[in-house]
Amino acid sequence: MAAFVVLKIGKRVCKWYRLAAERGQGLAQFKLGVMYANGKGVPEDDKQAVKWYRLAAEQGLARAQFNLGHMYEKGVCVLEDDVIAYMWFNLAGAEGNDIAINNKKILTGRMTRSQIEEAQKLSRECLKKEYKNCY
Repeated sequence: MAAFVVLKIGKRVCKWYRLAAERGQGLAQFKLGVMYANGKGVPEDDKQAVKWYRLAAEQGLARAQFNLGHMYEKGVCVLEDDVIAYMWFNLAGAEGNDIAINNKKILTGRMTRSQIEEAQKLSRECLKKEYKNCY
């Protein structure tokens, strides 16, 4: 019985997050992405998680930028790309996300100088575009 109640509540929460997310609310977009990534209240769907993380990241939400960076680092429903992962970790770190800063340091250890320079350039361009259409 308890599992049924949790599932029902999860679906109800998902419904409200979806309504807010579809209206452009960044935190709801992020939380909906987390729900899809974890299969909580919705079927697990990493493609949907990436979609909602990206929308929230484009609004400057550091947690979404971090999660999107993680998806690129691991190649989850996107092409694995350390340069793009570094860019998102860099942006999230600039917003105070300490885990993103740490992940960026780890990535730096396996990237070439040229890749790091490219990632930093992409970070600056993304900031100029106010996070829109960054990758």
